[in-house]
Amino acid sequence: MKELKEIRINESNIQLKDNRVVGSILPEKASELNRTVTVHGNTVVEGPVYAHKLEIQNGDLEIQGAVFTHLELYVNSEATGNILFKKSVGSANSIVSRASKCKLIFSSDINAKTVTLYNAFVAGSIYADEIILENCVVIGGVFATQEIDITQSIIGTFNSPSVRIAQIVYLLLPSAFSIEKIIAAANTKLYNLSLADLGSLYKGKLQSENSGKIEMDIRTDEVKSTLANEEVQKTLRSYTVIGKVLAADLLDTDKFQNHFLLTAASLGVQLLKTYDMGTGKDGKPIMLTLDKIHEFFFDVLHGKIEVQDIEGKFDISQITGKM
Repeated sequence: MKELKEIRINESNIQLKDNRVVGSILPEKASELNRTVTVHGNTVVEGPVYAHKLEIQNGDLEIQGAVFTHLELYVNSEATGNILFKKSVGSANSIVSRASKCKLIFSSDINAKTVTLYNAFVAGSIYADEIILENCVVIGGVFATQEIDITQSIIGTFNSPSVRIAQIVYLLLPSAFSIEKIIAAANTKLYNLSLADLGSLYKGKLQSENSGKIEMDIRTDEVKSTLANEEVQKTLRSYTVIGKVLAADLLDTDKFQNHFLLTAASLGVQLLKTYDMGTGKDGKPIMLTLDKIHEFFFDVLHGKIEVQDIEGKFDISQITGKM
């Protein structure tokens, strides 16, 4: 990265390139509430940002404080480089990135009216009315009040009245929820990774027995419940492998280290220290860093790291011997 020039903010519209913003970008008077902030690359903002519109034309960019926009946070589709938001990001309207050539990381939650993300890593959860994800990794949940559209992504879980999925979608948690039936495109696969040995995969070692991805059938793995009170009756559909997980929990699944890995991933840059997962196949420590976790999950998503299919069988004596 080039040497950055310090800048202090007092303008109505701000253009940032090769700058280090000391402190925050916050309005100090009414005329600055409609301020547009445009980032042309190679920029670090040390504090929070409030803007009517935040446009990111190119990386590298690091914003160390929380971000809120009144109209839109927009990432140029041709943007390259690294774009890192270290704290929560929100908008009263939309957050949009269709950039496929940049490394886009949100280290905390996203909250907006509409969220459209391509090729993004989200360490927290996404809350919106409408959410579109393609080629994304979301460690937390994807929660929409209206609809979700997910294509070729890894997510923790989802909950929305209407859900559409396409290509290959992975769930990290045992269950996900919708009100209407899930709409799946032709040849769509839905897998659950709650019993995959992510720890061994992260370390480059052989996967444990009785571990692997579970292929879910949105018809047979659906559990329909009716919730009612004196005034309202609502149908909720859950898509779950919880029965398989409960059976497997009687075996020793702690060695998978999934909980440790996902907790570290969800904390993102908020980790107070760098932990390791033990040693890899070469005997060297395997560190838990945001960049390595980002690379690992996208390698799983793109098939560079292959998760085995779970066998689905276990010896009852293994269970009775532990009780």
